Formats: sequence, C-alpha cells, structure tokens
Amino acid sequence: MNIYDFTVKDRKGNDVALSDFKGKLILVVNTATGCGFTPQYKELQELYDECHDQGLEILDFPCNQFADQAPGTNDEIHEFCTGRFGIKFPQYGKIDVNGENAIPLYKWLTENTKFEGFGNNPLTMVLKGVVKKMDKDYKNNGNIKWNFTKFLIDREGNIVERFEPTTSMDTVMAKVKAAL
Repeated sequence: MNIYDFTVKDRKGNDVALSDFKGKLILVVNTATGCGFTPQYKELQELYDECHDQGLEILDFPCNQFADQAPGTNDEIHEFCTGRFGIKFPQYGKIDVNGENAIPLYKWLTENTKFEGFGNNPLTMVLKGVVKKMDKDYKNNGNIKWNFTKFLIDREGNIVERFEPTTSMDTVMAKVKAAL
C-alpha cells in the first residue's frame, strides 16, 4: 500500500485520486489558520514556489481537532490562506487526522510512522503539556500530535519521513530539496 491507493476530497467536496500525483514528491500537512505554527504557511509557499517545477506537490489538509484552531468553512480557510499567505498549493477539505473519523490517508500515515519527539524548539515544553492532557500515551503512538505535522512522500508513493510541527522549516526544506 502507498499514497496512490487513497482518494481524498478537495475543498469543494470532489474526489481527488492521489494516484494523480504519481511521480511527484509530495509533502502532506495538516494545517490550521489560528495556530502558533500558522506562519509556516509562508515557508511552505516559498518551498512550493521554489520546487514545484522540479516535481514537488504540497497537499494541505485543514484540521480543527487541535484546540479548535481551524474553525472556518473550507472556503473561509482557503480565503484566509490565499489572502494572507498567497498559497497556491492544493488545499483540501477539512478533515480529522486522529480518531474514528480520521480519513483513511491519515490512518495509513499514522500507522506507518512513529512520533520521534518535539525536539528542542522553544514551543516544545508548552506543546508537551497540552498534548499530554489530550493523550497520556502520546509518546508511544503515531497519532498526529498537533497542527502542521508533515509527511514527505517519495516519487513512488512511499513515506520517507515524518516532521513534527516543531521541526524547523529549514530542516523540512533541506530534506525536500535533497529528495528532489
């Protein structure tokens, strides 16, 4: 099984077969418009601008499961992201990434990766405290811990790496460029 086995909904509710992205390097990210990590949209767009012509696709999945930080409709979220950050990469319908309502793509991503920790980011201590209240066993499962968790998928549709939201965007960018 790989990413090409999944179909997702675009922001208008239409099916999108991820097999349409065969041969592309894909960065999958769950996002929120009212999060401390929301400024990562700017860096994601810069990465997209720089690398899209080389085969990079960024798939943006808004999610409201973490402190209700993506409360708008799909259109409101899209309007915010295009207006404030000028995003041009595909934005999909709002989803759940954890729990019984998680979409199959995210079930596959979380079942096939491990949480490696939040690193030494200044937000690490705050995030650990919040996440531990939601999931006492958070260190031992692959569930998404917060907004802006990213997955790098190779050109054959396989998971290469998982990046927690506290991973520096410089690190993410370097890994993407190396994979291209």
